[in-house]
Amino acid sequence: QVQLVESGGGLVRPGESLRVSCIVSGRTFTELTMQWFRQAPGKEREFVAGISWFGSVTRYLDSAKDRFTISRDNYKNTVDLQMTSLRPDDTAVYYCNGIETPTSEGIPGPYWGQGTQVTVSS
Repeated sequence: QVQLVESGGGLVRPGESLRVSCIVSGRTFTELTMQWFRQAPGKEREFVAGISWFGSVTRYLDSAKDRFTISRDNYKNTVDLQMTSLRPDDTAVYYCNGIETPTSEGIPGPYWGQGTQVTVSS
């Protein structure tokens, strides 16, 4: 059984930074492209960032490109999303997602974590 467990969410002020992490078990990690999605209240879930099997290819939501960085550690089976210059409109539940494709196309795969809340507010 594939399990994805997020951690690291919280409350930060505008302009601050935060890192969310996800650890994966039950599946060969290097066969999963890993992604982050988010869902704000009253909005649809949207793609935020993705990273290919060995980390060579990344993809980002336009508004996240210059502020967020996705990375993975294939020894620890973890994927991180480092977020800087956070804004109130980044407030959402952030979900880790895995898909069995070599790179991210922004399409969700079948494997989801439970989500972690990120709140940006002064």
